[in-house]
Amino acid sequence: MTPLAVHIKHAGKVHDVELDPDLPPAAFKEAVYQVTGVPVDRMKVMIKGGVLKDDTDWKKVAPKAGQTFMVIGAAGELPKPPEKPVVFLEDMNESEMAQALAMPVGLRNLGNTCYMNATVQAMRAIPELRIALGTSFPLDVLPKALRDLYNTMSQTTESVVPAVFLNVLRQVVPQFSELDRSKAGMMSGYAQQDAEECWTQITNALKEVPGIDDSGRSVSGKKFVDQFMTGEMRRELKCDEDENEPPTISTERVLKIECNISNTTNYMLSGIMDALNQKVEKNSSFLMREAIYSQTSRMSRLPSYLTVHIVRFAWRRDIGKKAKIMRKVKFSTEFDALDIVTTELAQKLTPVSRRLKEIEKERAERRKVRKRTKIAQNSAPAPAASRSDMNVDEPQAAPTAAPGELEEEGVYRSRELAELEGLVDPSLKEDFGCSVTGLYDLVAIVTHKGAQADAGHYIGFVKKSVFHGGNTMNGSASRPEKGFDEDDEDWYKFDDDKVSIFPKEKLGTIDGGGELVEL
Repeated sequence: MTPLAVHIKHAGKVHDVELDPDLPPAAFKEAVYQVTGVPVDRMKVMIKGGVLKDDTDWKKVAPKAGQTFMVIGAAGELPKPPEKPVVFLEDMNESEMAQALAMPVGLRNLGNTCYMNATVQAMRAIPELRIALGTSFPLDVLPKALRDLYNTMSQTTESVVPAVFLNVLRQVVPQFSELDRSKAGMMSGYAQQDAEECWTQITNALKEVPGIDDSGRSVSGKKFVDQFMTGEMRRELKCDEDENEPPTISTERVLKIECNISNTTNYMLSGIMDALNQKVEKNSSFLMREAIYSQTSRMSRLPSYLTVHIVRFAWRRDIGKKAKIMRKVKFSTEFDALDIVTTELAQKLTPVSRRLKEIEKERAERRKVRKRTKIAQNSAPAPAASRSDMNVDEPQAAPTAAPGELEEEGVYRSRELAELEGLVDPSLKEDFGCSVTGLYDLVAIVTHKGAQADAGHYIGFVKKSVFHGGNTMNGSASRPEKGFDEDDEDWYKFDDDKVSIFPKEKLGTIDGGGELVEL
């Protein structure tokens, strides 16, 4: 429904605001706060028959353009304007635009909302998600709010205040409206939340977003989350105490895989394998008693974006609350998932996986050759031109590549793409959105800083190449945008509204406090 231009009357003054019936009342209240300064928790918006509540259905209110709403409540301090004026891309010249687009924007912390800010930034590392949100109509309230937030973030150079998205998130998932019980009175506010839970809830809210095809167009009958973010886990349960009992096999759809941390866990892969190979105790129908079973889990489908949850928060019975596991767990920027898939899937992935590894080595070698050639050309003196060389009437011969000289990179990429497509298993080709190689590059991280499970601070990290090309749909590599160095492996650090460059070499410094790793 089209947003409506309405009026609000407060303290004898009339203000013009916009009311979007597709958004919850909390979003309208936030717009009222922006012009009146009346905090949402102290605000009463009068409607016919009572007061506007957060769960009020706009259809029953039936607002009309030009309608006036009465607002009651004591105003506090109005929201402060940004330190620097907000500049939109449309108002920039070419040099200003190039500089602005080089650095993505951050999100303002609205009071213990770092968990949401870090999660939103990490999800932005999925370009197909932004495509799906932009081509799907109509959208449910939370996906629509996320789409609008991403659009705003891409059209400004200043940090964004995610107030509307936060209000919608709390409306859809009430647990994020929990108040901080450790503080009382005027100091009370919203409580810190778990970023992994926020990731899960937003992903669940995106489940009805339609899928897309390889051209980016919306596809009916498919869902985006099923295509790009959901894997299939095959679980085999076998009794250790009775070899005659047949194993039980089940299949489960999963949005993430877990990395358990024990006293011996030093690497992410070993923690993942511990979670996939477990001993469980359950009742045996053959033995008519409790028995020990071996549960072996392997992925029978890999999504293009694989989320790994490093389980750092665990319940401690001795103290009766959650505690954080501070042990260092090293993770790599590249992950070969062939170790965690079924034998059948491994056979399908191996040919293209093996060839892609070889191609990556060839690309790295070509980049080295080109850099050496460029340095040599820049250092060589320019040859003196004779009078005959300066005859402009003589036709110039077309440049030809010398023997052993490299061709344009695009020529190599086209040949490589054709070769890799020929190696992809037909069943994987038909499953658009799945991983066809089983090889992953780490593109986003959400990490928790602090020793307490219910406090601390969340920070997001996203690989720079995500914002500057270098990836296409379905995970196939492409050439990055002009001017971006393929050898640039640095990251962006999103500490709420503070965005900075984070060197790749420093990733090892967050292996003792990370909570969610997305590959």
